[in-house]
Amino acid sequence: MNETGTPQTTASLTLSPGGPLRGSVVVPGDKSITHRAVILSALAEGSTVITGYGRGEDCLNTMRAFRSMGIAIEEQPDRLRVSGKGLWGLTESTTVIDCGNSGTGIRLLTGLLAGQDFFSILTGDESVRRRPMGRIVKPLRQMGASIAGRKGGELAPLAVTGTRLRGMAYVSPVASAQVKSSLLLAGLFAEGKTTITEPSLSRDHTERMFGFFGIPFEQQGLSVTMTGRSPSGWPGKPNLRVPGDISAAAFFLVGGSVVPGSDLTIREVGINATRSGVLDVLTAMGAKIDILNPRDEAGEPVADLRVQAASLHGVTIGGALIPRTIDEIPILCVAAGFAQGTTMITGAGELRVKESDRIAAIAAALKKLGVVVTEQPDGLTIAGIGGAAGRRFTGTACRSYGDHRIAMSLAIASLVSDAPIHIDDAACIETSFPSFESKLLELLT
Repeated sequence: MNETGTPQTTASLTLSPGGPLRGSVVVPGDKSITHRAVILSALAEGSTVITGYGRGEDCLNTMRAFRSMGIAIEEQPDRLRVSGKGLWGLTESTTVIDCGNSGTGIRLLTGLLAGQDFFSILTGDESVRRRPMGRIVKPLRQMGASIAGRKGGELAPLAVTGTRLRGMAYVSPVASAQVKSSLLLAGLFAEGKTTITEPSLSRDHTERMFGFFGIPFEQQGLSVTMTGRSPSGWPGKPNLRVPGDISAAAFFLVGGSVVPGSDLTIREVGINATRSGVLDVLTAMGAKIDILNPRDEAGEPVADLRVQAASLHGVTIGGALIPRTIDEIPILCVAAGFAQGTTMITGAGELRVKESDRIAAIAAALKKLGVVVTEQPDGLTIAGIGGAAGRRFTGTACRSYGDHRIAMSLAIASLVSDAPIHIDDAACIETSFPSFESKLLELLT
């Protein structure tokens, strides 16, 4: 890790080769599920206790948003108590709602606020203000929403004048859980039925959370339908447990696979089939991963994951795998860079409009690490260095581009480099995994 052997808190980070990774670790609560748990708890009748919640800055911003709209949220290190005011209990925020780095937060809240009877302004950091909002603004306007924004609503900040919405049938051109969830939340306040059909199945956390709270909906193939403006709401829950974030676990899964002699267990991880593509990809690459103690928590499948060091080889990642691995592609690229043979990633153009242009960012990083990479508009071709034969990444200085997933991917790469790796901006890790470095350090001791 760093030169003093203790976690650094500065903006930049220098990490040294290390390993093996041994022991067990608990990763932060799933970001995607935490957002939805807070939202639906705020709209419930009465209090909900959320345990295992994600404490990254993205989720904290969603909590702040609801506090500004009159929802009491009691925050403790291991739990939240959200005092819901019912479906129509929100009040107008007196301030601009800042979603920080969270594309999920701003898109879901835009759908929710479109059907209120008050005015809202939503914004985010520089990254969020670059991300495409038209994909939710266009269908919400078709439901009757009044939304203004930069470039005609294509970019944040967004000004939302709450109005009476109409349910509709919408065929989404992209498989996006954020689009689907934004429209489903708007559908709660719309007259009639709202149906969203996707080209392929995106993650289904919103539907599962609807089921947990008893909110009626129908799922048929790639379409989900619900009826809005229910005269009765739903009660709060005494215990809503959020599983560990598989996107956070992915860094340890790759680290445990590539660092010789590693054997670690990641406890209480969500293994939702719409999110667990990283397990399928790593297994196809030759990783040794055991799924232990499977169970359900709040409608989500959960398990402990044991990973042991293994020799990896290149694979092809594309098609239906992409929506199930989209957030894990950066760390999978590190695995591919260390593997034997070539990995091809296609159909991942969505990565161009994440917190950074992740295709360009990870390609630039891998090249500095000594990996031969060819960048395509929608993916990458990566010629692995064959780490199992004793080869290592080149220690160097790399940019994170302010993207937490790029920064953590580089941190894992440092464990199998021939010299320290310097990451120019590691503060962005706080958005999703505040204790990342300390947990990694614990596994190395």
